[in-house]
Amino acid sequence: MRAAGAALPCSLMTARNDITTSLASRIGLGTVQFGTNYGVSNAAGQVPAPEVAAILRSAHAAGVRVLDTAASYGTAEEVLGAALAPDQDFAIVTKALPLSHGLEEVERRARRSLDLLGRSPADAILIHAARDLAGSEGPRLWTLLERLRDEGLYRRIGISAYLDDGPLELARRYRPDLMQLPFSILDQRLRQNGELALLKKLGIEVHARSVFLQGLLFMDSERLPARLAHAGPALAATQARIKQAGLRPIEAAIGFILAQDDVDIAIVGVTSRDELAEIVSASATRLPDFDWRACAIDDPVTLTPSLW
Repeated sequence: MRAAGAALPCSLMTARNDITTSLASRIGLGTVQFGTNYGVSNAAGQVPAPEVAAILRSAHAAGVRVLDTAASYGTAEEVLGAALAPDQDFAIVTKALPLSHGLEEVERRARRSLDLLGRSPADAILIHAARDLAGSEGPRLWTLLERLRDEGLYRRIGISAYLDDGPLELARRYRPDLMQLPFSILDQRLRQNGELALLKKLGIEVHARSVFLQGLLFMDSERLPARLAHAGPALAATQARIKQAGLRPIEAAIGFILAQDDVDIAIVGVTSRDELAEIVSASATRLPDFDWRACAIDDPVTLTPSLW
């Protein structure tokens, strides 16, 4: 028996590191905090540029290979472009401006994104406001993305959507290469209605966002913002279930997502290297038998940050 505190054999340490790296490859780094002061639980504000560069170095070393950004994320693309090192082979996914800016401006900014990022081609560009596709200009907007892809500026195109946008209907109509959707231990609606599995059957790569629901899962259930106070009891019940299972909230949150075969990438946001390290470490936690469904919250307001 290994004595308490004794070092693991090298073979076991290597195996553990390999497992962690493999799981980290399914983690994508969200960058909205790099360009704006974002998040209901974010007390640190916008991440300073030196810390962004350090986070990127740590993420790449850990095996993270996807960066998620957007033209609407303040200065995030510009900050990324300045911080990325030439040897960091991240796949960058950005998002176009909403169609309210006009089709010509959407195209101009999509091209500008590549200049700001300093990477061409980028991996993918997504429709940021899926409701734009439902309007009369929707087909023209999608044709624009197809043209950018055909020009070799972006390898893939896709859609960022909410549940109310009807992601499965959008997928069947436009056949995107990838879709970014809200999905978490608190918000399991796409799993419960079967759409997540159907999207995968269509061959669409799925990126889950709002994995921590802006950090709501980690907040004191008795000290929520006024618009979320009604969610306190349900949040407290979920936190209690997680604790009873011997898990920390971060372990349950990232573990739940990575346990889903229908999710390819889990997008997480961080404001420091320490937060990133905690997420990567939590991803390797061995999960007990657990009733994940019981952790879901059935309240559209709580599950929609734009309503907060």
